[in-house]
Formats: sequence, C-alpha cells, structure tokens
Amino acid sequence: MDLRFAGGMVLGMVLLNGCREKPEVTVTETRPLTTRDVPPRVGASADERFSDARPSPVTADLPTGWRALPATDLRLLNYRFGPSGSGEVWVAIAGGSVLDNVNRWLRQFGAEPLEEAGFKALPTLPLLGSTGVLVKAEGDYAAGMGQAPQPGYGLAGVVTEFQGQILTVKMVGPAADVSAGQAGLEALVNSLRPVE
Repeated sequence: MDLRFAGGMVLGMVLLNGCREKPEVTVTETRPLTTRDVPPRVGASADERFSDARPSPVTADLPTGWRALPATDLRLLNYRFGPSGSGEVWVAIAGGSVLDNVNRWLRQFGAEPLEEAGFKALPTLPLLGSTGVLVKAEGDYAAGMGQAPQPGYGLAGVVTEFQGQILTVKMVGPAADVSAGQAGLEALVNSLRPVE
C-alpha cells in the first residue's frame, strides 16, 4: 500500500470524525463556594497566586539585615538571615503543647527531652501578651522529612500559647549565624503583634 494513500485515509477518517455532532452536556450538580473560590487578583505574583498560605494572625517588624520571604502553608511569617543567607526564621502555629514543641526541637539536635523541672528552668521572653519559653541548642540539625542532618547548626526559638494555639518562633542556621542573630530574634519577638 502506498504510504501517501494510507496517510490520506487516516487524515480523511480524522476529519470525518471531527464533523460528527457532539452530544450536549448538561450540568446536574453544583457545589457550594469555599474559601478557595476567590476572584483572581490582577497583578498578583506567582507566590500569591499559587501559595496555599493562610492569612497570618500575627505581623512583625523586619529585623535589620534580614530578608522577608513569602509565607507558606506552614510558615505564617518567613525570613532569611546571616552572612550566607542560609539562616532561617519562621513563625508558625503548631500542635501539641509548649513542652511538646520544645522537646521536638531538642530532639532535632540530638538533645535529651526535658522533664517538667528542666522545662520550668528555661529562660522566658514576653511574647504577644504572654510568656514564651526560650530554647537553644547546637549540633547536628536533623530537620526531618528525609533531609540529611546538617552539622554545626544552632537553634534559638520561642514557644508560647496564643489565642488557644501554640505559636512558635524558630531560628535555625549555622551556629555562628544563630549566635550573632540573637538580637534580631529578640527584636522580632518584641515586635510580634496580632493582625488588626
């Protein structure tokens, strides 16, 4: 069979198939609108259009030398800091209790979890009209989710109760950067306030 003839036959069949009358489609079901059904915002960035970030119940002033990043689904406020820019600070709402979160952070650095007495001995900082506990650690940081542990890292963070939930402010990065960034962390914590 001649290839041109075969090709012409196939093209003819495609064209004839395209001329058939299409069945009418009738929509018989609807769904209620959800919070995701919002009109598009003209001029929105890709982060604003495609992020699953929820509105943050808190806001803060940007510490000197830090860079603000877009919020994510898990990070209400998100920052980078330090000379290399590899240090991270984020504000999040977490599950569990204040002590649960303190111990989770300590375990990420291979430290022993605290009992009630050790927990009560932690330093505190005022945060959002409450008292937050200050947690510090250094060592190999195992963030989880399949990531390899990062040696020589540091942690400084504050955990408190806020509006019936657990609010965390977590700083991680190279230990020297975290140590040098303590003033920025305290400035962030002092400037945190509810969104009006």
